[in-house]
Amino acid sequence: MILDLHTHSIASDDGRAKVENYCQWIRKKELPLDGFVLTEHRQFDAASDYRHLEDEYGLLILKASEVETDYGHVLVFGVNDDLVNSFDFARVDNPIGEVLEAATRCGAVAAPCHPGRPNVGLFAHYENKGIIDEVALVEVYNGGSRPGEDELSEQKAAEFGYKRFGGSDSHIVSRIGYCATEFDDDITSIDELVGALETGRFQPRSWRT
Repeated sequence: MILDLHTHSIASDDGRAKVENYCQWIRKKELPLDGFVLTEHRQFDAASDYRHLEDEYGLLILKASEVETDYGHVLVFGVNDDLVNSFDFARVDNPIGEVLEAATRCGAVAAPCHPGRPNVGLFAHYENKGIIDEVALVEVYNGGSRPGEDELSEQKAAEFGYKRFGGSDSHIVSRIGYCATEFDDDITSIDELVGALETGRFQPRSWRT
């Protein structure tokens, strides 16, 4: 099962894609995606309901969040009420240790995204601030990466023994599916996604040209 784990819709301040348009594009272009995860910036969009689009297009549509920390951006899968109240999702400098601890305590998974990117990537901070022992999973394929960023992510992930996943980081419709994650098992809910990310039964995939 292939899911794009990192996408943004118009609910994000810099997103220009409607969720229905993502669905239409996936079907029109016959992309090898079974679904995608909306990871809106600095928030968790609990209100939106996309079940009618799931039924219409035969796609799994899940919701997560991209939060900002003092070690760069982090995707959080499995957001619930307890986690929303554990730290300020709108803050741009959350201590990464607090985010990782809260996610674990609340049954979620937190994973740095585009970690090879300057300034907003995890590894840009390792040399000056030190290594974060609680990190176990990072995004190594990102559809918006510049040359060399994914390569650095792969190199460092291997060095530290991190599990690896991929996501498009799409903000416009035509970029969804550039990168994604292939799972060994079927996933039908956010809880099953969290469980799968904990097991490591998946691999990053890239179709970026």
